[in-house]
Amino acid sequence: MRSAVNIAVHGRVQGVGFRPFVFQLAQKLSLQGTVQNNMDGVKIYLEGEKSAIEEFLTDLKTKAPRLSKIHNIIVEDSELKSAEAFSIIESDRHGTSMLVIPIDSAVCDDCLREMNDPEDFRYQYPFINCTQCGPRYTIIDELPYDRPYTSMGGFPMCDDCRKEYEDPTNRRHHAQPIACPKCGPKVTLLDSNGQVYEAENSIEVTIRLLKAGKIIAIKGIGGYHLSCDARNEQAVATLRKRKNRPNRPLAVMAASIAAAKEFAEISQSETDLLRSPEAPIVILKKNRRYPLAESVAKGMRTIGVMLPYSPLHYLLFADPELSCLVMTSANPSGLPILYRDDEVFQYLSGIADFYLVHNREILHPVDDSVVQLNNGKLDFFRRSRGYVPDPFTTEQDVTGIVGFGGQQKTTFTIGRNEQIFIGPHIGDLENIETINHYRHELDHLLKWIDIPKTTAVIDAHPGYQVRNVVKEYDFSEVVEVQHHHAHMAACIEEHHIPGRAFGIILDGTGYGPDGNIWGFEILYGDAAQYERMAHLCYTPLPGGEKCILEPWRNAAAMLIQLLGEDGVRLAQTIFSDKEREINVLKKLIEHNLNTVYAGTCGRLFDAVSAICGVTKVSSYDGEAAIQLAELVDENNNFEPYSFDLQKEKMMMINFSSMLKELADDVIKKKQISLISGRFHETVVQAIVLTMDELLMKNPSAEKNVVLSGGSFHNRYLRKRITNELQARGFQVFVPESIPCNDGGLSYGQLAVAAAKRRS
Repeated sequence: MRSAVNIAVHGRVQGVGFRPFVFQLAQKLSLQGTVQNNMDGVKIYLEGEKSAIEEFLTDLKTKAPRLSKIHNIIVEDSELKSAEAFSIIESDRHGTSMLVIPIDSAVCDDCLREMNDPEDFRYQYPFINCTQCGPRYTIIDELPYDRPYTSMGGFPMCDDCRKEYEDPTNRRHHAQPIACPKCGPKVTLLDSNGQVYEAENSIEVTIRLLKAGKIIAIKGIGGYHLSCDARNEQAVATLRKRKNRPNRPLAVMAASIAAAKEFAEISQSETDLLRSPEAPIVILKKNRRYPLAESVAKGMRTIGVMLPYSPLHYLLFADPELSCLVMTSANPSGLPILYRDDEVFQYLSGIADFYLVHNREILHPVDDSVVQLNNGKLDFFRRSRGYVPDPFTTEQDVTGIVGFGGQQKTTFTIGRNEQIFIGPHIGDLENIETINHYRHELDHLLKWIDIPKTTAVIDAHPGYQVRNVVKEYDFSEVVEVQHHHAHMAACIEEHHIPGRAFGIILDGTGYGPDGNIWGFEILYGDAAQYERMAHLCYTPLPGGEKCILEPWRNAAAMLIQLLGEDGVRLAQTIFSDKEREINVLKKLIEHNLNTVYAGTCGRLFDAVSAICGVTKVSSYDGEAAIQLAELVDENNNFEPYSFDLQKEKMMMINFSSMLKELADDVIKKKQISLISGRFHETVVQAIVLTMDELLMKNPSAEKNVVLSGGSFHNRYLRKRITNELQARGFQVFVPESIPCNDGGLSYGQLAVAAAKRRS
């Protein structure tokens, strides 16, 4: 029996070879009709035998292209139009956008095979791509995703490329970035003055320069990297000096999994992440051999590794002697990623020796995503290239809500119907360049996603820059959300947790309604509201920001506040070269001058790191805590130090006795890795005991727990706290698809506003 249907497919269905897939499927089943991109996905008109249509719908769901992600399929009966064939028709650009914006994807195996085939006309072409790989989000100017509205619009296709592009049976049918050596972008090697150094054999010459120890700025998919030979200590040290990045670990790109295994331990799950279309940087444990330059990740037991994800990257590894490259973002410290060709010579002058550039414009920069496997689950440090702006689905209408994020590791989040779009990693809003970058990316996504500006959501901190940014937009209302409630709500929303939950939120800084700095919190509630149940006791930060930059000051202040004259003695013994400064800190605390009070996990870790002599002065955010955590093996067991739990209406954890015992161990020159392990376990046991007490006081409380805040990147804390709570019958949830740090804050802000709207 012959029948007809109209099919609407929503989700990630543009720029992923979906129309050719539909065309070939219809041809196989002898169906007639049309397929068309439009502003809310893909529309299909289908007519033919009813059984064939049913088979088509089954295959549509189960055999779609690997980069596609179908959110829903709507099927409606239609009148027969007596179509004689099946065809792909021109996109409809009218109406309100409901599109899922295509993401950038690592080069696929099919393209790599062609690139390495001397008989193929794209042999060694650094911009080879197809519908299953290549740039997407970074080259889009307008929607829907068609070539004229991308930065490839200025490259007219040659006859060979056009033939593939127009062939519905070809892998490159409507692959918008399609190109070849005759008609596509080209690479050029420039010297430090911006003059052409080599045009014809630019990649070969770049390889020779890298082997000779030179530092090359390389234009990639989402921005510029600074690169050098990761085995060359002098080259890496020079890069650090020039970039003024003395200690922060540098990411590396390995030629292959085999090359990465020369210096890192890699599980099968980590291998799958490295080889995935998203191709993130994966934090791996160094192995015992570790032949790379020591200063790539000095003092670390881990290293950030990625595989080549563009054809250009693969070509740079043509020489087997060059198997691993430092590949770090080219932006100077504190500035957003560099991606405009006219900016790199200004900002990288005196840093890069040469520049490997190309003439395909980057319209939207994206940093590399950074992940690790933490207690068996995915843990995002940074969610950007390969993942952004792919939406999350939600169970409520979030249209018109925009979360503006915080001050550090900033992102923004936009709600449309039952979709939540998290923008790319922006960075710290501490200079005009980063703030302008934030505005630029927010404006584009707001235009593409096309929503009424109903509710802007900001952090409750009165000094965050987003307060000024939000004034530039015409929202009907502005809602403030407490920092740690946003962290808690993000995890609740991600996992669609019903009812209420405890939130154990450990991080560095969050403004509390009492005017103090929170960051070691146990909350109870849901996305709409919360109650603070317990926290770390407050200690002073005399000099404010200076205590964060110089953790020894924070440590001394904590000892003085918690242990009195005994603490002064301990501080003067441990920081023996700072006696005068310690006396000044003591007076500031006594007279409450230029002093704020904080109870945060980040500042606690900073203080212990300084007391242990690990990091007394930080050169990057989180250095003290990271270096202290690197000393601890999450698979070991440690005896905790003592601590006190003050069981008042709101419980308070006091680590005075722990600090006294720990400081004494340092003075006695006990092994620092053991001290760090005991400290970590003390934090675990303090939280677990507090949870036991809270459950006794609140026996009807639901036994859901979310763990969030940047301190939960710490492998030991996440594993031990999860295991201890699960042993007590709690169901434990952790962020897996969004960062637990402030990169997930905007998502949580939106979740809070949506829940309040619903309640």
